[in-house]
Amino acid sequence: DCFMPFLTGEICAFKIHGQEMPFEAVVLNKTSGEGRLRAKSPIDCELQKEYTFIIQAYDCGSGPGGTNWKKSHKAVVHIQVKDVNEFAPAFKESVYKTTVTEGKIYDSILQVEAIDEDCSPQYSQICNYEIVTTDVPFAIDRNGNIRNTEKLNYDKQHQYEIMVTAFDCGQKHATEDVLVRVNVKPVCKPGWQDWNKRIEYKPGSGSIPLFPSIRLETCDGPVSSIHTTIELQTNSIGKGCDRETYSEKSLQKLCGASSGAIDLLPSPSATANWTAGLLMDNNDLIFKFDGKQGAKIPDGIVPKNLTDQFTITLWMKHGPSPGLRAEKETILCNSDKTEMNRHHYALYVHNCRLVFLLRKDFDQADTFRPAEFHWKLDQICDKEWHYYVVNVEFPVVTLYMDGTTYEPYLVTNDWPIHPSHIAMQLTVGACWQGGEVTKPRFAQYFHGSLASLTIRPGKIESQKVISCLQACKEGLDINSLESLGQGIKYHFNPSQSVLVMEGDDIENINQALRKVSYINSRQFPTAGVRRLKVSSKVQCFGEDVCISIPDIDAYVMVFQANEPKITISGMDHFARPAEQFERGVILLPDIRIVSTVTKTEHPLDSREHDRANKPVVLEEMLHNLDFCDILVIGAELDPEQECLELDRVELQGKHLDATNSTAGYSIYGVDSMHNYEQVLRQIRYRNWFTSAVFDRKFRVKCSELNGRYTSNEFNLEVNILHSSNSNFMDHVNHMMVEPQFLQSVHHPEESRSAVHNSVVPSVATVVIVICVSILIFIITLGVYRIRTAHQRSTGDNEGSKENEMDWDDSALTITVNPMEKYEKPHQTEEESEEEDIEDEDEDTTSAESDESEEEEEEEEEEEVIVQKGNKQNAPRQEQLEWD
Repeated sequence: DCFMPFLTGEICAFKIHGQEMPFEAVVLNKTSGEGRLRAKSPIDCELQKEYTFIIQAYDCGSGPGGTNWKKSHKAVVHIQVKDVNEFAPAFKESVYKTTVTEGKIYDSILQVEAIDEDCSPQYSQICNYEIVTTDVPFAIDRNGNIRNTEKLNYDKQHQYEIMVTAFDCGQKHATEDVLVRVNVKPVCKPGWQDWNKRIEYKPGSGSIPLFPSIRLETCDGPVSSIHTTIELQTNSIGKGCDRETYSEKSLQKLCGASSGAIDLLPSPSATANWTAGLLMDNNDLIFKFDGKQGAKIPDGIVPKNLTDQFTITLWMKHGPSPGLRAEKETILCNSDKTEMNRHHYALYVHNCRLVFLLRKDFDQADTFRPAEFHWKLDQICDKEWHYYVVNVEFPVVTLYMDGTTYEPYLVTNDWPIHPSHIAMQLTVGACWQGGEVTKPRFAQYFHGSLASLTIRPGKIESQKVISCLQACKEGLDINSLESLGQGIKYHFNPSQSVLVMEGDDIENINQALRKVSYINSRQFPTAGVRRLKVSSKVQCFGEDVCISIPDIDAYVMVFQANEPKITISGMDHFARPAEQFERGVILLPDIRIVSTVTKTEHPLDSREHDRANKPVVLEEMLHNLDFCDILVIGAELDPEQECLELDRVELQGKHLDATNSTAGYSIYGVDSMHNYEQVLRQIRYRNWFTSAVFDRKFRVKCSELNGRYTSNEFNLEVNILHSSNSNFMDHVNHMMVEPQFLQSVHHPEESRSAVHNSVVPSVATVVIVICVSILIFIITLGVYRIRTAHQRSTGDNEGSKENEMDWDDSALTITVNPMEKYEKPHQTEEESEEEDIEDEDEDTTSAESDESEEEEEEEEEEEVIVQKGNKQNAPRQEQLEWD
């Protein structure tokens, strides 16, 4: 800047008084005294905004040396540095974080702050903030306060990330935006935390925990005690839960029930066809009655006189009856077949009451006696499955429902029924009305579902057997009861579908609930969903209003078990002399029952594209069977001359029983495959009139879970050899069996594999082999005659061979003598051929004597019967025997 210090004289210099001032003053005009003040170096407002210093002017002085100069008075100079907007705003933090609770509107969640290094108020102050991220429920004011514009929801979004920028008053924005992270915290809600809604269960897993990490959140509430109920809901599975689906007869045998139970609702079959027209669920043998169906039980199935002791058992699912005054719904009814409409005994439902009617005959009792027994139970009409047992010890009748005893609330008396010669009709699902109508018909139809309806005359059932018959195979369990902790009380219901826990300490309750598990002891459980419900109640210290714990709704998904393949194998064809069938022949001496499942291996290094090519392996598994049938193929057995028989001693110590008929033999009961094999190997076929029978065919089939899994159909053919062809059979057997088989027959360990590889030729093969054998034999005889020149011996030989050509080829059996190979082990082929010819001559001669016939019968009992095999082995055997 320029200044004029003097009006007269000359000015030679200006002097600035101060320390290291970045300014200097220079003279522009000595005469006028004009000078300029300028900066010696760049001035930075951010370093110093203003300067103040003193300046003086000096004249040129007097004298030749310019000495004695004079100075002016001191002047104060004040300089302010003008700012330039050279710096952008910058935030103090690189990231801002905060946490808010859901469901609230906040005035300020947090404050961001930016600074500007400019020195002037215009450029150094932050005049505005702005949220860069779009579509977020937040806003920011000019002071940097961030607030939410709507209530945040934890379930909708757990965290928000927004970008914020700042502007100074010169409208220069920050070079870098700042990240603001807002975490949403759920409102503290009392309830169970850290549990999964879906629990997966694979068959054979045993007991698996339902909630291994569960914990109770009380939000610091003053809780004094907790009461928790875990309920496993299995109403949609089978008959109320997963139970064994064996037939009622097999289950009763398994539970040790008294024998003699009659199944009134069996699976439809040739011998039990009265249920064929009913609606049925095949998996569980459940019969559904829609109010339009009934079944007649054939005469002779149930005895007419049930005696004073008998038991009726059934599974029933029934709902409320329509209408105010519903009619009777018959479960079981025994009434007059014609002429009259008298009910002798019946079990029915009427207005959600179970009623049992028993009218005695006049000849049994001529006094007023109990006749109707009534039970009123809520479960009768709750549309759920329940197990009912009616034990009759006249005049006392007791009802068991789901294993609990109930006495009748009402008993009415009646007079006995007058005797008559009218036949009675036993029905299920409706009652037969034989009289008082123009045409006999069904009446009083049942609406609901029934299963396992049985009646056992002469005996009542024990409490232990009843509990076994209705037991569930799935339920809740507790792992390690001893580690539940002190102060925990628990209680199971009888079916273990409900568990109640109670305790004072929250952590002890958490630990106890983590040990609650699901278990299914069935080897092949019913696949599907089982609902889980956990409800809790809490009490607080001195609080009228306590926290509320929401219920848990979860479910157990039970997977389908691998389906087993049951395979029956063994000798499928043999022949024996007729004499042995008179004593009885074992049909299945080497039967084998094996079950396998198909599993897919999961190699550790498998990749996505290899999943379709995973190796499949067969794995043998052990499980029970519930019946095996030996059925006669073709004409049924004639009881006058043949039968199948089994020594009942073989059934002792096993859960097995057996029935016999002209159609075959049936073994039933829940037992192991090994026990079934043992019993099947003892069944004999007897025929004491074999002259008109040449063969018999049988079929064996086994089942698990009442036909849910069935085996292959194993066919067995048995040939009966008559004495007319026995001698020739012995002769052919010696020629046809190859020497290698003789050795395998000698060793019992190898006999099974050898038998399966042996040969029983068909009729066509037998004819060809015989023709070729006779031709070779004749040629051999010619050579033999020339060499021996014994005409008489040759003639005898030809005669015997011609007799042997007249044979019955209905069945060819190859038999061998295991001792032949070892009697002469070092014979050459030529020597053995000559000796075979000599043996044949001797056999032909000795066959005419009675003593030889008796010896041959004894040898036939010890001979090895060769199983049907590959027909192509016959020519090969021929080449081995003949050169």
